[in-house]
Amino acid sequence: MPNVADASKNYLYSTLWTVISKADRQMVADLCFVGEPDANGQIEIGFGTYELHHGHGYMTEAVAGMIKWAKEQPEVKSIYAETAPDNFASMSVLKKNGFVPLNKGKKLCSWKLVLQEESW
Repeated sequence: MPNVADASKNYLYSTLWTVISKADRQMVADLCFVGEPDANGQIEIGFGTYELHHGHGYMTEAVAGMIKWAKEQPEVKSIYAETAPDNFASMSVLKKNGFVPLNKGKKLCSWKLVLQEESW
């Protein structure tokens, strides 16, 4: 919340977005970027689908929408994500959206989607 209230920061990078099923008129998931782009133009994405709504493709579609928006931001070069090594649903969402694994640790797996190659 402090980043949303801080006028010197772009609140869109600190906003929690809620996914609502039109058919059910229910909240089914949440996602966000975890702050503004770093010095390399990288942002982090976080997401979660409510248990009753797993497996319906909501998050794959929502992450795709966030990627589309991020591609339109000239300062964003890549998107980073982390998952638990046994969170196959989140890994599937990332793979379907073009993320590639960077490493697989015992506690976390890291993923990256390059949107713009660095220009030299």
